[in-house]
Amino acid sequence: MQKKKPKLGQNFLVSATAQAAIVDALGDVATRTVVEIGPGRGALTGMLASRAQRLVAIELDAELAARLRGEFGGRENVEIRQEDVLETNFAALRDGGERLMVVGNLPYYITTEILLRLFRCAEDIERAVVMMQREVADRVAAEPGGRDYGVLSATAQLYGRVEKLMTLPPGAFSPPPEVYSTVVRLTMKPRFAELGVDAEEFVAFVRACFAQKRKMLAKNLRNAGYAPDAVHEAMAASGVKLTSRAEEAGLDGMAALWRRLRGTPVMTGG
Repeated sequence: MQKKKPKLGQNFLVSATAQAAIVDALGDVATRTVVEIGPGRGALTGMLASRAQRLVAIELDAELAARLRGEFGGRENVEIRQEDVLETNFAALRDGGERLMVVGNLPYYITTEILLRLFRCAEDIERAVVMMQREVADRVAAEPGGRDYGVLSATAQLYGRVEKLMTLPPGAFSPPPEVYSTVVRLTMKPRFAELGVDAEEFVAFVRACFAQKRKMLAKNLRNAGYAPDAVHEAMAASGVKLTSRAEEAGLDGMAALWRRLRGTPVMTGG
């Protein structure tokens, strides 16, 4: 029993003001399906159940899931699922044509994995209001050119609009974590068509651009297998300085590079 706490990293939100603000940030969900990630002891679940047309709460902890079923099992619009959200089929949860609304306090130890999962399911999700460690939120919302801007920033902003809503102190939780937490609202609106890029190929390209964040972008692209001459020509044509790092290019610059480099031979081996 005792090893569940460190394994799952549970810090339960106890601030009533923060709970209400998070639910309000989702907007009107009276005709929507809401997916709650990690409901824990149900701090948000009751409010969501009274507002949403349908609520699907996904809880990994078997004991907490059983407790939630005992409390909310009698409500026709609430479904408690004991499963790993990384395995959840979001498309199967959609009811008709409406996309899903997502809310949750993300476990610190798998925050990035959950965010990437949500981005991959962007066509099935309209909005997500999620809480994470403040430092991670800073990276998700970072602007190009800043020190915090990296592959997570670029990926998040490739899939939608990022808004930091509020930052909460450790005392808003029980037990209190050792860090501050920030609530972020993600409005899913992928930019692949706008940027003129292929989704799967460009996401891989962005990762290659940031492979070694402190190295120059040209070096990372050469390490990814692109010929030096092709890299230099693409950067010149795209208006990206040869001395730039990936965070300075931003999504527009990286998209321009991808369009120039796509179809050029990729070298293999050393």
